[in-house]
Amino acid sequence: MSNRFRLGGDLDVNRLGFGAMRLPSKDGMGGPARDPEAGRAVLRRAVELGVDHIDTADFYVSHDGAVRANSLIREALYPYPSNLVIATKVGPIIRPDGLHQGTPADMRGLVEANLTGLGVDRFDLVYLRIGAMTPPRGESLAERFEALAALREEGLIRHLGLSNVDTGHLAEARAIAPVAAVQNHAAQSGDADVLAACQESGIAFVPFFPVGGGRELDDERLAKVAARHGATVPQIGLARLLATSPVALAIPGTGSLPHLEDNMAAAAITLTDDDLADLS
Repeated sequence: MSNRFRLGGDLDVNRLGFGAMRLPSKDGMGGPARDPEAGRAVLRRAVELGVDHIDTADFYVSHDGAVRANSLIREALYPYPSNLVIATKVGPIIRPDGLHQGTPADMRGLVEANLTGLGVDRFDLVYLRIGAMTPPRGESLAERFEALAALREEGLIRHLGLSNVDTGHLAEARAIAPVAAVQNHAAQSGDADVLAACQESGIAFVPFFPVGGGRELDDERLAKVAARHGATVPQIGLARLLATSPVALAIPGTGSLPHLEDNMAAAAITLTDDDLADLS
């Protein structure tokens, strides 16, 4: 199985990319701020290790708002390598009273905030994110996706994606404009159907929290295969994800250089048929 994927049919990327959510904060989105220089160092090293696909969002910020993922990416990597694909998500709006869902009228401002934060004129990929941690069943995304499709027609966006959706949402969106990628929770129920739909149509499937979202993985099957390869359990978790389907991409995130090195080493692990049987 190839380690590369043509995102949207024309953007060739390493199937092991990098998620920026943990860069600004020690405990994930909205946690205490990390040292910004540590985040910049992680980003520079990620590119050195072959990362050419970074996933971010304007709402990836520390609790005090002082450290922002998009700012760190711009400060560390601008001017960007010509082969670097940057994807972002829009939809959620974080206010003092909590998380809100943006309206169709909000989409332009949300995209423009990401463009400004990253210092770019056009996005390679913009996901419409809906709901919280599970797909909101029966909720239409048509008007919001139509607003993003209009921005694509203007040239502000190259490809469109969806996040936190089910197969009904995917079909609804594809009736409006092409969908290049779907980003759902790695452990979300019902995702086998979403993955199957993506694989059938050549759409990238990009799970978030691919190695537990900062929580320790405790799985005897993963540990057994990890011991066989002299690898760590998270590395086998990533290798398993990449072996799931040729359209599966991984975007593990971290604010730690050693953790980054460990994650990227997973690309060199080739799981055998016996390994995959043990992990099934």
